[in-house]
Amino acid sequence: MRVLVVLGTRPEAIKLAPVIEAMRADPDIEPILVSTGQHREMVATALDWFGITPDHDLAIMTPNQTLTDVVTQAMKGLDGLILEHKPDAVVAQGDTATVFAAALAAFHRQIPFGHVEAGLRTYDLEHPFPEEGYRQLVSRITRWHFCPTQRAATAVRDEKGQGIVHIVGNTVVDALLSTAERVKQTNVTARDRRYVLITGHRRENHGAAFDALFGALARLAEMNPDVDFIYPVHLNPNVQKAARAHLGGKANIQLTEPVSYPEIVRLMLGAAVICTDSGGIQEEAPSFGVPVLVMRQTTERQEAVDAGVCELVGNNPERMVERAHELLAHPERFTARDTPNPFGDGLASKRICDVLTGRDYVPFQP
Repeated sequence: MRVLVVLGTRPEAIKLAPVIEAMRADPDIEPILVSTGQHREMVATALDWFGITPDHDLAIMTPNQTLTDVVTQAMKGLDGLILEHKPDAVVAQGDTATVFAAALAAFHRQIPFGHVEAGLRTYDLEHPFPEEGYRQLVSRITRWHFCPTQRAATAVRDEKGQGIVHIVGNTVVDALLSTAERVKQTNVTARDRRYVLITGHRRENHGAAFDALFGALARLAEMNPDVDFIYPVHLNPNVQKAARAHLGGKANIQLTEPVSYPEIVRLMLGAAVICTDSGGIQEEAPSFGVPVLVMRQTTERQEAVDAGVCELVGNNPERMVERAHELLAHPERFTARDTPNPFGDGLASKRICDVLTGRDYVPFQP
């Protein structure tokens, strides 16, 4: 079975790396990996950690592109590769322009599409934008819905679309567990101060929301001079400008370049608190028992909230400062440190291969 696997961003690279590894180890699958180049440098760094190199790089990004430009260029490139390789299936992960383009390109050529991480929903097309729209649209033309959880599977079934729903767990847990084992085996000097890990990049937070959130983080740092605040700043110019304006030059705030995947795992392992708008970190942190404050209005990963690992603070700066300060002052009040990760068990990639090849499998249950 020949499978065209498509990715474009760093999170997609991380979440599809174990899938590609499982496919390459499966005698019944021939994977062909395509990078659209949506986040080209960050994708290359992430894949390097797993020893993976794309078979094709579409290199679609140019300055000042619109979302329409990105989708159009990706679809054109993917259409050519579908004609060249004649795959039996196309697989992509998540909810970006790359995934939308991959699903449409497959649909137009009547190639079955497999959607990894299917069924995540906020039911608010503006939060997150454009991701919520993309994933709802993609579900309408998907053959295999690879859902991470029962909640996600129910969301797909409730929409009464076509395709078959499979509860496989989230592949990010596969990547995380293997990476954490390797990271723990390396000799790195432990930090002598507690720290808060910050990540933030989502489009809906650009502008006034980031101004408010970063201003709040600056106040939080002043309130906790004995705690470091580490922020690997995303390369997006909108994020860079706001972060450096509000957080630059503070004694206990470290603004760094984007870090490698193993380094972000290392930082998560040791963090006292994580403040993030990242979907992936909401899925990963439960494995480490680290409290997460989610800087978003909504989350499509409600399982982590229900488990008590993540808490929505929206873009309410006062709420974020209050909760982070409390968690730093009274870490014992966080009671979900030993809660099992509700998103996966490390076997999602194997289940995906079993589904594609028609083999029996045992669905994921937390």
